[in-house]
Amino acid sequence: MQYDIPGIGNLEITTIVLDLNGTIAVHGKIVSGVKERLDQLKKLGIDVILFSGDHRGNGLEMCNELGIAFKKGGTQEEKEKLFLELDTEKTAAIGNARIDIGKFKHAKLAIATLQAEGIHTGILKHVDIIVPNINDALDLFIDTSALEATMRL
Repeated sequence: MQYDIPGIGNLEITTIVLDLNGTIAVHGKIVSGVKERLDQLKKLGIDVILFSGDHRGNGLEMCNELGIAFKKGGTQEEKEKLFLELDTEKTAAIGNARIDIGKFKHAKLAIATLQAEGIHTGILKHVDIIVPNINDALDLFIDTSALEATMRL
């Protein structure tokens, strides 16, 4: 998907890497509205992958329910290594935890979600945008004008 960011230029995002706990799920349950937004993103041609340490042991099951890919990364270093296997120039990352710093450092666009499970303050210097919840983060990619307005110079 192409985004024309005023003052910056073209931003192309082909892949979004998500975190599980505190991001697409809160207290072990998928946030309402996430599946519908992921379906919209897939229709727009964006690949969606979940990287998770799978702390609660339900990551693969949730990914199957959402129709997205699952990769287990139990440490910041493991997530970073998985992220570097992707085209980082066209990949966005969404998360909330210290374990996500490895992917945030290399993402073309990094977004933090501030939901009920909180965010780790160490990620703040590595993210471009902070939103109140996962649905707002996903909506940025669906409504191109919202992302363009947030990122403009």
